[in-house]
Amino acid sequence: MTATDALPALVTGASRGLGYAIALALAAKGRHVMAVARTIGGLEELDDEIRAQGGSATLAPMDITEDGAMQHLCRSVHDRWGGLSLWVHAAIHAAPLTPAQMIAQKDWQQSLAVNVDATRRLIAYVAPLLGETGQALFFDDPGVGAKKFHGSYGATKAAQMALAGSWAAETARTGPRVQILTAPPMPTATRARFFPTERPGALPPIRETAAALLARAGL
Repeated sequence: MTATDALPALVTGASRGLGYAIALALAAKGRHVMAVARTIGGLEELDDEIRAQGGSATLAPMDITEDGAMQHLCRSVHDRWGGLSLWVHAAIHAAPLTPAQMIAQKDWQQSLAVNVDATRRLIAYVAPLLGETGQALFFDDPGVGAKKFHGSYGATKAAQMALAGSWAAETARTGPRVQILTAPPMPTATRARFFPTERPGALPPIRETAAALLARAGL
């Protein structure tokens, strides 16, 4: 493990789904995980699993849309560790499926707040902590982008990917290394809402997918 790898890994959206599985996998590799999510119960379950396998984590039950909370979190990381080795952004808001002309204002605003605005702010706050040698991972979901009834999710997910893609191009020579990976279909709660007739058992386990994605990222 390099000196950079000894710094914590920040996982936003760590209380369930892909974020949970990646946090667990990183801890198994000896990374100290900063786990951020709103769901306290999910974070506590993650912490129990990480400790059971001999790893360590710091739980941060926070809403990534709260600007002051994210600023405080990043300042605390800087003051305690001096930086981050990795940021994995798995937080996402999946609004209810609805025709484009019937998207509720509250669902649209929440999608923008989580998927776009929070991502924009977090890039600004986390970039200095990653420095030139850290890494950031984002996950594309092209399979639902243009499907009917996915307008709110598809539009804001595309905007999130545009932000991540711009950051990746801007830092290609200077670092940090920013990667966008395409995650295959997984038996997550979000996918179950999007595809209620799909059999979860037909999809590979989330933890296998998480391990494969980390390997693809060179982690």
